[in-house]
Amino acid sequence: MKIAQVTPLYEAVPPRLYGGTERVVAHLTDALVDLGHDVTLFASADARTRARLIPVRDQAIRLDPAPLKSDLAAHMAMLSQVLERANDFDVIHFHTDIIHFPFFAALADKTVTTLHGRLDLKDLSPVYARWPEFGLISISDDQRRPLPGANWRATVHHGMPGDLYRFSPRSRGYLAFLGRISPEKRPDRAIEIATRLNRPLKIAAKIDDADRAYWETTIEPLVKANPLIEFVGEIGDADKSDFLGGADVLLFPIDWPEPFGLVMIEAMACGTPVVAFRCGSTPEIVEDGATGFLVDTLDEAVTAAARAVELDREAIRARFDLRFSATAMARRYVDVYADILARRPFALHVLNDDAPPPPEPSRIAEEIRSFGALG
Repeated sequence: MKIAQVTPLYEAVPPRLYGGTERVVAHLTDALVDLGHDVTLFASADARTRARLIPVRDQAIRLDPAPLKSDLAAHMAMLSQVLERANDFDVIHFHTDIIHFPFFAALADKTVTTLHGRLDLKDLSPVYARWPEFGLISISDDQRRPLPGANWRATVHHGMPGDLYRFSPRSRGYLAFLGRISPEKRPDRAIEIATRLNRPLKIAAKIDDADRAYWETTIEPLVKANPLIEFVGEIGDADKSDFLGGADVLLFPIDWPEPFGLVMIEAMACGTPVVAFRCGSTPEIVEDGATGFLVDTLDEAVTAAARAVELDREAIRARFDLRFSATAMARRYVDVYADILARRPFALHVLNDDAPPPPEPSRIAEEIRSFGALG
């Protein structure tokens, strides 16, 4: 298949430091190429990919030092380029939320849109009601709850290459928090868990401008006052194997409907168990008692963090390989693409009454899936 991947432009593909959506797009794109598909990536010029790259901006927006930037203008320019080349592709896969809907309404039947964010926002429901022709992919079943009537085609959990992170058979005696410093990620809970256990906690996190006041008034004083807490700062892929692999447990103490939570499977790839609050996607990702523990209270989290070292790190890595590899993710998307092609009419048979009847859609889909599996 000829597949276009259209990514947000906020981070490089993959990101140099923090970033979820663009990291997933990078893994998916390369895995589809490895399966034998013809893939074109629309992204900023600093992308690293095995696909054909169409650079639509000189660099990703967040780390661009230019003082004045328009993310809306950048994305509109990219969508214009995708639209100009739309006939080159069998499937156009958008990761750009909803911004492409008005531009691609006439081509909706050859598109699929993966939604990467939370969907319980006031203004979203009317948009999906206005453009119901766009097929949607959720990254967890829980993500769908605010929009049960939307045009959902499938749920596809994220995946990543098995060799990206190094398995660590032994930890080095600390707890880890990796993500963003923000109220919904609850680093304060992680600090309290570590304090109650009298265990060191390393925090590797990005601080957005929107969350700087929360850092300065709530989290930074807790870090400075507690010798058990070490703030590492923002890290990239190159540092994650050591950081996550050295941890006894990853703390994921969220307080919001997390759509997926990529750091959970990053930890599992290193063999590190996860203690996660039962919220959003976490029950779909963490297998309670096998790859970590699901908790509802701080008391439960403290107990679970103490017990997590008893879990088998090799078994955790094996579950990652089975459920969350980039190849597994790509094959699930190949199924989605196959269904899209199977639903589309074939112009040849509309124009030529003497042509033999087209294959049954189910057989077309099966042939495409078989191709992906053979790859």
